[in-house]
Amino acid sequence: MSDAAFFVDSWDPAYGASFEASAAGPAAPSSAQVDADVELPAVDWRAIGVRPGVRAPDVVLLVDGVRRIDASIWTAETDGLSFPGLAASYAAGVVRCDLGRGAAQLAGTRVGRGLFTASPSAQDVVAGAIRYPVHRVGGTGELAKLPAAVQGPLTALEVAVSDAARVDGDLLVVDGPLRSRRQLPRTLGYIKTQHSQYLDARLTAVVTSMASGERSPVFRLGTAWGGWSWYLRLPVAIGAPWAGIVRVECSADLPVEAAIELADLSLVTLPRFASTPYKDPRAPQNLIPIAGLERRLRALLGDSRLLHRALTAAARAAR
Repeated sequence: MSDAAFFVDSWDPAYGASFEASAAGPAAPSSAQVDADVELPAVDWRAIGVRPGVRAPDVVLLVDGVRRIDASIWTAETDGLSFPGLAASYAAGVVRCDLGRGAAQLAGTRVGRGLFTASPSAQDVVAGAIRYPVHRVGGTGELAKLPAAVQGPLTALEVAVSDAARVDGDLLVVDGPLRSRRQLPRTLGYIKTQHSQYLDARLTAVVTSMASGERSPVFRLGTAWGGWSWYLRLPVAIGAPWAGIVRVECSADLPVEAAIELADLSLVTLPRFASTPYKDPRAPQNLIPIAGLERRLRALLGDSRLLHRALTAAARAAR
């Protein structure tokens, strides 16, 4: 038997991989219930290209958020107990892409900060000119679980900044799963790293054999945050089976016809923003407007060393 072929992932290894293998082996199957008989019967699955008459919207909004842990803290309670906490900064922004004019501009940004802890006595922390309001988390507040608590306020910030920029007939693309944003109209979740394999081997073969600019049929994920979903291959040179493949999703509350319309719309829209390897180490999945937005948002978070120093001084003054 001949040796197996191998491919080099186009992503810079510092950013992980475009398809993440698990401890159970490459492409470990997900336990989520999948209904593949949605757009096409599963036995007839095939790659789908751009349909005649489908045109991209005039305005596309791309929203993203970033977060950073500025410091880990511990409280000293009067009863002798101690609770861990995180001082975190986060920011959200939206880029407005006017496809008719071929122009893109930053349409809004917002920055938030918080002290995340289960401590019943914790108060807002003022570090120099920066305030970290308390976000009290439930349970025992283990340190390992605190970073996940930042996602809720960050998502709320993303919703607020995108709501302020929306116009009639636009398309909103959220970097990452929709989660609690499923109620937003004309909105797509854009998942660029594939951690799980939802389809069986035969349907997966349809996905990995797609050419650039093709998508899979729409299927339904029966998870807590599930909904209509499909895979799409961005423009990419021939390479690994999952090279250039992203998963896109929309709200489960939509009728299937509307989900298929959004899938067709994504196919004529998202490839326009695909990045190239010489510009981005996560090409083509890290969309060009998102990459620029991430850099801008991280700059808005401020200097992490200065904030850590200010937090240390605030803690010393409080003692």
